[in-house]
Amino acid sequence: MLFPSGLPVSKRIFDFISTSLGLLLLSPILLLTALSVRIFLGIPVLFRQKRPGYQGQFFYIYKFRTMTDASDSAGNLLPDAERLTRFGRFLRALSLDELPQLLNILRGEMSVVGPRPLLLEYLPYYSTEQFRRHEAYPGLTGWAQVSGRNATDWPTRLALDVWYVDHWSFWLDIKIILITIWKVIKREGISQPGQATVEYFRGNPDGDKAGEKSSNDFSRLA
Repeated sequence: MLFPSGLPVSKRIFDFISTSLGLLLLSPILLLTALSVRIFLGIPVLFRQKRPGYQGQFFYIYKFRTMTDASDSAGNLLPDAERLTRFGRFLRALSLDELPQLLNILRGEMSVVGPRPLLLEYLPYYSTEQFRRHEAYPGLTGWAQVSGRNATDWPTRLALDVWYVDHWSFWLDIKIILITIWKVIKREGISQPGQATVEYFRGNPDGDKAGEKSSNDFSRLA
């Protein structure tokens, strides 16, 4: 059974209950993190950015700030590597910067598990197959995140997202959540090698062919 939005009822109920409990249990951490961001990075405490969600519909994602607003003489923001502070790296290593997205989940814009909501500017570069990642609600964590996170190359990450769309089950979500907890503890895959965060996606090296790299290639991982 689905909600009118296309989200399975069991998934939405799980999202609502787990997120409500999460906000209650994590409220001291949320408050401490917000205060720390205010002290070390100033205001605004939250970073807000428009992202494509289910069926490519736009919504605003929320995160705790991890970067400064440092810019060059022309007013252009400096590269991520120069704006990401040691404190920001700490927040990212523990995924604390992602916690405000619990509000996105309560509002029905995201799910606990699903393909991560990526940047708007990536949309024109997806192949037809890769765009299918938007057939699921974006998640706080996802199959691609527990299968390499930011250390995985883009064609693989996007194919993993499509694999999740085609193989979703309640128990797969539980498995992903448990692996996510372990990954956060081990601090694996936080950034791509040689990058402060993650390299921008600028299309597939072989055009649509790279995007058509079948998501079935990842069935063995489940």
